[in-house]
Amino acid sequence: MERHETERLTSVQLAAMRRSLSNGRGALTRRSLLRASGMGALALGGISTLGACGIPPAGRTEGSAASDDHSAKEKEVHFSNWTEYMDVSEDEKSRPTLQAFTERTGIKVKYTEDINDNVEFFGKIKPQLAAGQNTGRDLICVTDWLAARIIRLGWAQKLDHANLPHAFANVSAQFRTPDWDPGRAYSFPWTGIPAVIAYNKKATGGRKVDSVTQLLDDPKLKGRVSFLSEMRDTVGMTLLDQGKDPGKFSDADFDGAIGRLQKAVDKKQIRRFTGNDYTADLSKGDIAACVAWAGDIIQLQADNPDIEYAIPAAGYITSSDNLLVPAQARHKTNAEKFIDYYYEPPVAAQLAAYINYVCPVDGVREELAEIDESMASNTLILPDKEMAAKSRSFRSLSTKEETAYEEKFAKLIGA
Repeated sequence: MERHETERLTSVQLAAMRRSLSNGRGALTRRSLLRASGMGALALGGISTLGACGIPPAGRTEGSAASDDHSAKEKEVHFSNWTEYMDVSEDEKSRPTLQAFTERTGIKVKYTEDINDNVEFFGKIKPQLAAGQNTGRDLICVTDWLAARIIRLGWAQKLDHANLPHAFANVSAQFRTPDWDPGRAYSFPWTGIPAVIAYNKKATGGRKVDSVTQLLDDPKLKGRVSFLSEMRDTVGMTLLDQGKDPGKFSDADFDGAIGRLQKAVDKKQIRRFTGNDYTADLSKGDIAACVAWAGDIIQLQADNPDIEYAIPAAGYITSSDNLLVPAQARHKTNAEKFIDYYYEPPVAAQLAAYINYVCPVDGVREELAEIDESMASNTLILPDKEMAAKSRSFRSLSTKEETAYEEKFAKLIGA
């Protein structure tokens, strides 16, 4: 595994991240914004810092990310998470699963919703990580590409699987072996985030739309199609449609997918490339069909019975948000106990019922059915074996690849 390199975000990478912050996945504040009709841009804090100076070499050996563990004497764990990414009681005065964890273990949880986007959050913790200092956090939740970067830089602590019996046994097969963390040595998924096809059956005249080929070629959809402004989702879905594996593709494969999309742009088949602002147009029918994020669709369906989704026969792209223990964290064992707790099916079911994202924990169906039968049967929350088998992840990219690919994608979408 490549480690301790200096990484500097290029202007192309920064532009891609600004797109994400203004209207892409980085703009989601999870459940609350999914219900909003307008999506505002989040603060761009942290980007200028990241662009102004490269990430310095970690300058430590692989094992030196570990620190003295004070878990036995200090019964606490400090967890930074995304907004609206933890269950809340009906009266909104407590967090039931957090409270139950403390009651069982005696470990108090300092829970902070201070992650609004990956880039901004990395800007907060990077100086301490680079200096070999404690970030004040024992556990963080970041999206797969950033998790991969933190691990690669040697800024995450290797987990002790002896403290994670439920997590190791129950993590779903589709999340078990990401190429950036084989065997889940450093991370465990909090949620999965699928990109699927969504359509408004009223706008399509009742016709089903279930392939990227339809989106790109069906003349009846011309000018009423959108793709996502996130490169990995849009290109990944197109690669799958072309029979390519997003986990193993070549430069030529990438260029082929870009070319396929460019043809659809040129003939005005694609209306636009969007962040999650496609939701209003899809609900109204201005967009008839699109590549969409599953979490959005669950919320849209609650308000509009015309919204449907489809899993292409070719497969679909799933990214994930992941739990990591940062270098120099004081309470590693407590953090591991916390991770393991959320991989117990009853607890995982409570969390999934609240946040409505893909649950990465096997064995929760019966538990979730007791809470809400409709959620237990919703494959956007609990993929069945057939759906899970179609899930694919976009492979990790080197800095050189990411720069080249984002530049080509930016040209395609006119960013």
